[in-house]
Amino acid sequence: MLFWQPYVSGIKQYFNTMKTFLFSKKSKIASIAILWLCISNNSFAEKLFLFDIQQQPADQALITFAKKTDKTIIFSYELTRNYQTNTLKGYYSFTQALRKLLRNSGLTSVIKNNQLQIIEDSSFINLQSESNNISPLPSKTPSLQRTRTHQQQEHIEKIAIVGSRNIARSLQELPVPVDILSQQNLKNTGEFEVGKMLQSIAPSFNFASSSISDGTDVLKPATLRGLGPDQTLILVNGKRRHHASLLHINTSVGRGTAGADLNTIPLSAIKRIEILRDGAAAQYGSDAIAGVINIVLKDSANTGSFHSTIGQYQQGDGNTFDVSINKGFTLNEHGFFNTSLSYLTHQATDRSGLHGSCQYQDCLKLENGDYLATDEKEKTANRNTFKIGDPAYQQLSLAYNANYPIKTGELYSFALYSKRRNNSAAFFRHSANELANPILQDNIAVRPNGYLPYIHSDITDASFNLGFKTDLSNDTAIDISFTQGENTIDYRTKNSLNASYVNLLNSRGLLSPEQIRSQLPESADAYSLSLSLQTLNIDVRRIYEYFSLAIGAEIRKDKYQVSPGEKYSYFDYDSHGDSAYFDHNALGGIQGFPGISTNSSVHESRQVSSLYLELNSELIENITFDGALRYDNYNDFGDTSNIKLATHWRLNELITLRSSISTGFRAPSMQQLYFNNISTQFIVDDDEHFTAEQIGTFRNDSPLASLIGVPQLTEEKSTNFTFGSVFNFTDKFNVTLDYYAIDIDDRIVISNKLGVGLSTELTELLQQNHVDKAQVFLNGVNTETRGLDVIASWKTPLFNGNFDLTFAGNITDTDVSKRYVPNSTVLNALSIEQVFSEQDISIIEEWQPKNRMSVNATYLLNNWSVNFNVNRYGKYTITDGGKQTYGAEILTDIQVKHQFNRQISWYVGVNNLFNVTPDKNTIANSHAGTIVDEQGNEIVSSPGVFKYSRRSTPFGFNGSYLYLGLNYYFE
Repeated sequence: MLFWQPYVSGIKQYFNTMKTFLFSKKSKIASIAILWLCISNNSFAEKLFLFDIQQQPADQALITFAKKTDKTIIFSYELTRNYQTNTLKGYYSFTQALRKLLRNSGLTSVIKNNQLQIIEDSSFINLQSESNNISPLPSKTPSLQRTRTHQQQEHIEKIAIVGSRNIARSLQELPVPVDILSQQNLKNTGEFEVGKMLQSIAPSFNFASSSISDGTDVLKPATLRGLGPDQTLILVNGKRRHHASLLHINTSVGRGTAGADLNTIPLSAIKRIEILRDGAAAQYGSDAIAGVINIVLKDSANTGSFHSTIGQYQQGDGNTFDVSINKGFTLNEHGFFNTSLSYLTHQATDRSGLHGSCQYQDCLKLENGDYLATDEKEKTANRNTFKIGDPAYQQLSLAYNANYPIKTGELYSFALYSKRRNNSAAFFRHSANELANPILQDNIAVRPNGYLPYIHSDITDASFNLGFKTDLSNDTAIDISFTQGENTIDYRTKNSLNASYVNLLNSRGLLSPEQIRSQLPESADAYSLSLSLQTLNIDVRRIYEYFSLAIGAEIRKDKYQVSPGEKYSYFDYDSHGDSAYFDHNALGGIQGFPGISTNSSVHESRQVSSLYLELNSELIENITFDGALRYDNYNDFGDTSNIKLATHWRLNELITLRSSISTGFRAPSMQQLYFNNISTQFIVDDDEHFTAEQIGTFRNDSPLASLIGVPQLTEEKSTNFTFGSVFNFTDKFNVTLDYYAIDIDDRIVISNKLGVGLSTELTELLQQNHVDKAQVFLNGVNTETRGLDVIASWKTPLFNGNFDLTFAGNITDTDVSKRYVPNSTVLNALSIEQVFSEQDISIIEEWQPKNRMSVNATYLLNNWSVNFNVNRYGKYTITDGGKQTYGAEILTDIQVKHQFNRQISWYVGVNNLFNVTPDKNTIANSHAGTIVDEQGNEIVSSPGVFKYSRRSTPFGFNGSYLYLGLNYYFE
């Protein structure tokens, strides 16, 4: 029952009297007298308060309102900060004032569990809910009066935020920096992948693109604060999320690491994303060295929405279409079931240069370095042979989030499912490449005009959580949950061939060239990867008079499987059997993406047991202390203990200081421990020429690694220090500064490609394993990272509308402070530069921008909103044969939205408005050259097929992207 309903009878009693006097022709004095009598009658009257609240974001207005009336109001900061309340001036009762404050704001008040709560008004859709701010703090840290009894809550709801397991915290109370990005923040970016959305509005986050990097083309490495993809922990609803099964073994950002796939989670299911920018291994366990990204799923009931967007790049490719629907249902009055369905299709982009080298045999090199084409086929050859850009894919995603109250507590559950089909290109194999395109008996290559292999990958990602939580008493709560997740990738190579099998058929002479060409298999299943995680958590939280305590236990099981492909995908037919059949060698395995043999199959698991404790106390007024202690035991490398201390000191209304110091760790991933295969990779030599080589990745317990002397991997160890301050200059302007220092010892890296000739023992081992070079994982480097995060936000009324401006910046610098090799016979014979190349070190230190800045402006006026976003990506340097520094670039995005009516809105936008691309590539290019005919006419002249670096581009190289979208809201 609403708290004002007991007064209804009193209102009715005086209604007729008031009506007679107020609407009669009698004097105003009589009317005022009646009103005064009504107000003074304590049987139904409420106390009057004098208010002077300007129109402003609802979170600030409600704080001021609660302080003025000394009433407890429960509301969500994350929800209310996106709405604007009305101006409230004059004398009003509590009930009258609250109604006037929230009228037509999109918010309403309800009574639940005998508490007054502020919720969304489902009958009202308002553009004010779509402010696109990154602002990690309220406009002003509130100074709230406490009620007389210690047990009563403050006048602002404390919401659970990643960063502490203790009593739920509001952002301004946390001693570490946390960004909260709502779904609308993400949608306003205009991007269609969650990773790109985060990169657009979170400067400390990077989502590098690469091309022709096998699985990395599809599953891009996501990093925080310039560290590796596996050094940021991903949570969903506060529960650990499994990694993707892919290991980045090619030359890209994150080489040698494996991280989570953020793009498997549909945007339609996301309520908000929390980014904890601080080391948190002592709280959450392995991986949380750079920080934690927590994805919170929608929990609304009795609401629904439909969204659809279409888009295309300026060059006419990369067509994108996505459609999603979200619907919430009420369960047992107080529970909810929220579900989402999303479908996304994205066509490939291509920014490749012309094929400038000779594709056929009969080419003569001239004195000036050009080539003379004497074959008619060369003169008319297709010069657009490569596909360099985004791969094509289609993705179907499903999700639900549910909570159901029962007599003894509440059950909760969520699940996510994603199926994505991808198609990316490999290196083109031209006609004159006999190793990959053998010559048949008719003196013509098996594929006369060459062929472009494609890598088809099916990524299936599924996770499920079931939990129960209850209050054992007023001060004690328990939470028990089980989470299981699995990521599976099935690879199939298409439009390709196994050159060694062609060599076998051709050498035996059993088939004619026409028969070989017509019967040769063009595709094969390469292999499958699977990584799963099972986690059982028990958390107990208790509030004492002067502190709160959280203790818990966790049991985890990791499983990793590598299933071999078809024999045709991996077998080298001309290196086995009678060598008399073969005049020339050809490459084994299907070209573009060779398979994995039965000898390299994997089926491994490990167990992890953990205990943790967190303590929060405010023994001194305005100073909060946090502490965390965690113990983890792995059945493979042993145990580790970590600690974290943090403090939050509110000096005054203007300045708040915060700081933390912690130790952390990252356990070797299952992929780093057990992945092994042999693949064909195109390597750039010192003369910047590409050569195809058989590269073997060998697990540390393999015979080759053991003979080299490679020890078993142990955990990485880190120390984190942060110091920050929050400046609340006015109600509408605040700035946060956070400095961080992260030192990592025994960092796990993949070695350089160790080849023949470095030592006699190594050469013999490589020849025995039929590979040109080998790479292994080592605890081999120590790194030091220093950085600064800056966020400033300003909100103000402007021309009858509301203007929000946010500046966010990040500066990060990582240095490899030490390189070392284990005390082993073979590796000690090599120089440290041979084990870890200049390129290996460059990937860690230089391949990501050292600074990022963004400025976001949102203007709301009536039913229109304009979002303007400017991103500056700092310089970065790529080492790939040569070394090139790519200059800083500024990208501009704009989106205009119109709320047509309560249910329908549409929007249009352009990302990268000025069609900015990275600097042109000048190193490690491929198939460059000039070809002329007998008359000296130029057939083609090209600097190479890689216009832009294929190794790392922080914002890609596709250019401008135009999109149009529609939203429909329903109950």
